[in-house]
Amino acid sequence: MNAQDTPRELPAWLADEAALDAFVGSWRAGTLPKAAWTHAAHVAVCAYHAWDAVPLDDVCATMRAGIIAHNDAVGTANTATSGYHETLTRFWAGVVVAHLVQVRGGRLEAARSAVQAFGERRDLHARHYRFDVVRDPIARRAWVAPDGETKQDK
Repeated sequence: MNAQDTPRELPAWLADEAALDAFVGSWRAGTLPKAAWTHAAHVAVCAYHAWDAVPLDDVCATMRAGIIAHNDAVGTANTATSGYHETLTRFWAGVVVAHLVQVRGGRLEAARSAVQAFGERRDLHARHYRFDVVRDPIARRAWVAPDGETKQDK
């Protein structure tokens, strides 16, 4: 068993449906603290919005608008070098949507499963891009598809 297979303690906002709804509600309202907007939070919110088999483009649009609004609310500038990143958002939405195909239950189970699978794997994209997609200003503002080759786990 590797570290990715080890169950992790879930955040309090995944304790039950009410906690998850409140967390997503605070994200939508722009009241979620900046420190709470972690990679695991991104993954969970994406799963929350994708659970109803929403098309990937719609999930991406929801995440884009929400992330930009959240960044604005907490003082994170959305520029060519910081804030919202289109390629990473679309990449992760695709990963989460593909993962949800195997999840049974409801929205809470979807968010929990996505966080368990990907909440601590924030560098997964590096296996799919041969360049530093995080720092690339073109990839930040527009979708850049993965290179097609998957790099081996490090």
